[in-house]
Amino acid sequence: MQRRHFSYLLMVAALGLTTLAGAVRAEAPVVRISHGYGILYLPLMVMRDQQLVEKQAKAQGLGDVKVNWITLDGGNVINDAMLAGNLDIAGTGAPGFITLWSKAHGIPRSEVIGLGALSTSSLWLNTNNPKIKSLKDFTSRDKIAIPGIKTSLSAVVLQMVAAKAFGVENYARLDPMTVSLSHPEAVGSLLSGKTEITAHFTSPPFSYQELKDAKISRVLSSSEVLGNITLDVVFALKQFADKNPGLVKAFMAAQEEANAYIAKNRKGAAETFLRVSKIKLSQDEVEKMLADPDTQFSTTPDGLMQYVNFMDKAGTIRTKPAVWSDMFVPVKGRKGS
Repeated sequence: MQRRHFSYLLMVAALGLTTLAGAVRAEAPVVRISHGYGILYLPLMVMRDQQLVEKQAKAQGLGDVKVNWITLDGGNVINDAMLAGNLDIAGTGAPGFITLWSKAHGIPRSEVIGLGALSTSSLWLNTNNPKIKSLKDFTSRDKIAIPGIKTSLSAVVLQMVAAKAFGVENYARLDPMTVSLSHPEAVGSLLSGKTEITAHFTSPPFSYQELKDAKISRVLSSSEVLGNITLDVVFALKQFADKNPGLVKAFMAAQEEANAYIAKNRKGAAETFLRVSKIKLSQDEVEKMLADPDTQFSTTPDGLMQYVNFMDKAGTIRTKPAVWSDMFVPVKGRKGS
């Protein structure tokens, strides 16, 4: 009888292990994550370089999780890739995320959810036209490069800046002048002076790269107009987050680890940026950008309702969240705005 009881216990244990293994495998074994080109995506680049998602997934008991990294730029492109089912988690500009959240809210297969903030910095509007000293100096002959029309980070922040300069009813005054170009392409166009592009609204390192040329001047800095608000966030399809709570937790832990690394090791973070982005800059130049007080990395959103209130007044969002947290997964103790 003792032998039979022991055999029974072994069988129960085996069933338990099988159930546990099944629970571990219940979450996605592969996760597809995108980031863009600039400094704003540095935490994701650190996570990629140091395989922090894989590390945290193991710590969460999820076993070996494979991460496929994709480089994408522009809110429109990222949103399309997410809705097409080609992405699981993406870093993107806050306005693009808010636009998609509002559009897809309540639609099960398309609904998205924010995981957290990603970064903040200052967007600089740079020009190669010596006649342009302020927004009022732009004419129909000028073209402003941004990575995506109307919903990209640069596009909406430019509208918000225009609303401050010309009145909210004229928020779209500069829209006809905007041209969709990736940041790297726009840098080349602006510096060459041989294309229609006379200005570029961009983030580090591209803003710094352009101002190294004596022919380029800065028209304005977004932080001087709007304050130092969150520029980029991380989000996922809601059904992915609901089905993979362990992966979401692992991702967020990996992001916190990356932020801590950047804060503690500016030199190593700069090396990571250069290695992953493959942008041709010196180590000192990148470290200088990371030392800029306008450039910060945090998972806590700051100032998202400033976007929401503007986009609601402009009529560019369908559903307005009452508070920022309506758009994000709940995290105990996280305060934001």
